[in-house]
Amino acid sequence: MPAYPLAGLTADLDRIAPRIDIQADQIHIIDGPTEFYDILMSKIRGARRRIYLSTLYIGKSEHELIATIRDALTSNATLHVSILTDALRGTREAPRPSCASLLAPLVRDYPERVEVRMYHTPNLTGFRKVFIPKRINEGWGLQHIKLYGIDDEVILSGANLSHDYFSNRQDRYHVFSSKRVADYFARIHDAVCSVSCLLQYSSQQSGHKLTWPVSNNAPDPLMAPEHYMAAATSVLTPLVSPPTTLPSPATTSTSVYPLLCHPPTLNTELPILSCLLSASRPIRSYTFTAGYFNPHPLVTSRLLALSSPPLSASGTILTASPYANGFFGSKGISGMLPAAYTRLSTLFLQAAREKSIQLREWQRGIVGRPGGWTYHAKGLWIAFHSQTQNKEAESTGPSVTLIGSSNYTTRSYGLDLEVGALVVTSDAGLQEKWKQEEEALRKYTKVVTEQELGAKDRRASWRVRLAMWIVNKAGGAL
Repeated sequence: MPAYPLAGLTADLDRIAPRIDIQADQIHIIDGPTEFYDILMSKIRGARRRIYLSTLYIGKSEHELIATIRDALTSNATLHVSILTDALRGTREAPRPSCASLLAPLVRDYPERVEVRMYHTPNLTGFRKVFIPKRINEGWGLQHIKLYGIDDEVILSGANLSHDYFSNRQDRYHVFSSKRVADYFARIHDAVCSVSCLLQYSSQQSGHKLTWPVSNNAPDPLMAPEHYMAAATSVLTPLVSPPTTLPSPATTSTSVYPLLCHPPTLNTELPILSCLLSASRPIRSYTFTAGYFNPHPLVTSRLLALSSPPLSASGTILTASPYANGFFGSKGISGMLPAAYTRLSTLFLQAAREKSIQLREWQRGIVGRPGGWTYHAKGLWIAFHSQTQNKEAESTGPSVTLIGSSNYTTRSYGLDLEVGALVVTSDAGLQEKWKQEEEALRKYTKVVTEQELGAKDRRASWRVRLAMWIVNKAGGAL
């Protein structure tokens, strides 16, 4: 790792999160959803020791994925499978077919080698749980982690495991071929499982039941949410705390900083972002992307400051067009979400006036029509000025990226369970791959202005603004 500017950055990061040093060629970037599906299925078929999958949900029609896991279990008697999903999303359709009913037969048929856990937020209890409709109750907190570990490899992504994420929903995906990285995220997966509901098969109409084992490391969040939060925090904190003794400087080209959010008591991602996006760093340019653009106020203020004098870093925001928003065309209050995010983009552009920053909307067809895609990518790429101001060095790709499940919102840091990684590299090859990844996402974007978003056909109606206010006052978040 060179002395400037990455050595100073990693020295600061070492005080916030643990570090895992790897080689640049141990990271493979997947381009799109079909490749993600093919690679995931291939790795599951070849699994020998373990499969751990953390996801918001598995689509209720993903029978091929489940059949592939089943075949792997049948052909390898030493293979163990652990799956973690969200309890609210995973049972939303019950007693009709659901994620839970899809997974329960695996537990029934391989009781010693398959465990399925479902995390339930401690924020949705009592009257809230009774009266808030299932379609929107996820606004009060979710298990949002996406980790797909097979043996000594792990895929970090923002993608869930359902048909659209395998076909026409753009996300980001990094494969880490490192036992140390895979083992580390497996420990986080296992820790969250230990404070989550256990899925069991049932002959009832729903096909499943959720229980709270006495061996869990926390009390039931529905019965004792405050005690649950304290216990869960004590389980997770040691996994993401920085070492008590600062590590030696990296001897490899690439370092991985695992990040975890377990609101409201544990968050290493926001401090890392605050450290990284400091105006004291020689940042040349950045690209920030989130399908649902509503960054936390601290993130917003740091991005705006970077693109202001004297630094005036070139800033690019990539976000979904309303026609690429996963909620486009939805019925009820969720159908208002694309307009709500347009409203939030407008407010950001108002704050970005006279700054070297542009907002670009991603669109590939129209959601719900043939050839239409949705946009779900999230992340950050940072490129630094070189110490010599050499033109060739100034054209290199980013040397830092952030990959994972978080949307970097107030909701992500206040309600949802998230995992990600900040990756720092001095390797020119990996920098070029990150540059190509970012450029591939830009391919389907166009710059939008404050004036365009303020046009009559783009302005959020009073109903949308009122709904945003109600959700906020009720303790939810976008």
